[in-house]
Amino acid sequence: MSPITGILLKIASVFLMTAMSALIKYASATVPPGETVFFRSLFAFPPLLAWLAMRGELGVGLRTERPFGHLWRGLVGGMAMGLMFLGLTFLPLPEVTAIFYATPIFVTIFAAMFLGEPVRIFRVVTILVGLAGVLVVMQPRLTALDGGGDIAMALGALSVFTATVFAAMAQITVRHLTKTEHIAAIVFYFTATTTVLSLLTLPFGWVLPQAPVLWALIGAGLLGGAGQILLTASYRHADAAVIASFEFISIVLAIIVGYMVFAEVPTWQMITGATLVVLSGLALAWREHRLKIAQAKVKLVR
Repeated sequence: MSPITGILLKIASVFLMTAMSALIKYASATVPPGETVFFRSLFAFPPLLAWLAMRGELGVGLRTERPFGHLWRGLVGGMAMGLMFLGLTFLPLPEVTAIFYATPIFVTIFAAMFLGEPVRIFRVVTILVGLAGVLVVMQPRLTALDGGGDIAMALGALSVFTATVFAAMAQITVRHLTKTEHIAAIVFYFTATTTVLSLLTLPFGWVLPQAPVLWALIGAGLLGGAGQILLTASYRHADAAVIASFEFISIVLAIIVGYMVFAEVPTWQMITGATLVVLSGLALAWREHRLKIAQAKVKLVR
């Protein structure tokens, strides 16, 4: 493995994913979330198929032993994507990015609930810190529930928060799938499933996008597909904990893009909450890394 290569691939994927989110935010002003999921998924196919062809894995990408596992992953992953895109309709880009950082927290919770992974005091503390950070970010928006704020902003915050739960469920499903499925198949069937399932939202008001919006949607799909490939490739070159530690770059980019493109000025409360969530995620990633090293040493001794 080459850690430097992995880090560079991760950073490149963060840039592409942030650009994708900006394009989705632009398009979401006139296009419903289900339709944006369709374009994001459909136009992820060209880079995905090109990547599989270059690796000689087209056959592997179509082979599966667990079709219903892929269907479930596509369902919960598609819900996460749609809810996040709905959040982008109402919330500033940095806030959506900050709230979505809660995903690793729920992954840890679900891993304990469904995979039987131990929950030690360190994990409990980091989870509580992360959830506190999310609440700090969301609190100004949730005042609308008491009649003191914009209800659309509250809907956006709750949508993104719910998206983190579905995204965590998708990641837990991926952990199961990787035991029998090739990573190419997991990526391919997720893209295929979300493309098909998004069509179910057709009766809920799809629109014919204007040319600039259409190009933004196509660009979002291409960037999202390429970003997913780079992220997948990064894990081939470096440990997951090392890769995860560079995720914080996305909040910096989101703040820059939000300010320069959408004139969104981040509040100190949002920055404080985001910092807590990022630190919690980094601590969880570091702890997982240390536990894997300790487990590897035990196996060597045995």
